[in-house]
Amino acid sequence: QVQLVESGGGLVQAGGSLRLSCQASGRTFSNDVMGWFRQAPGKEREFVARITWNDGMTYYADSVKGRFTISRDNAKNTMYLQMNSLKPDDAAVYFCACAAAGGGSPSYILLKGNRYNYWGQGTQVTVSS
Repeated sequence: QVQLVESGGGLVQAGGSLRLSCQASGRTFSNDVMGWFRQAPGKEREFVARITWNDGMTYYADSVKGRFTISRDNAKNTMYLQMNSLKPDDAAVYFCACAAAGGGSPSYILLKGNRYNYWGQGTQVTVSS
């Protein structure tokens, strides 16, 4: 059974940093794509960043490019999201997700949450101004 467990959320002042972690288990992730999504109250879920598990290729939403860094540690089956220069608009519940065999999917498909097969429970990020 696939499990994705996020951690690292919390309260931070604008301009500060947080690092989210996603511990993954239950399958071989080698050709999967792992992603981060977020959802703020009253808003739709939105794509944040993704990484291909085997080769580490990354892609970011324009809203976080240059501020957030996605990475993974294959040995630990863990994905990270380093978030710097946080803004109040970044406040949301952050979810990690896994697109099984996503390495073969077109890029635009991997921006959509419905391509992802497995989801974590989410971790809250609050940014005070």
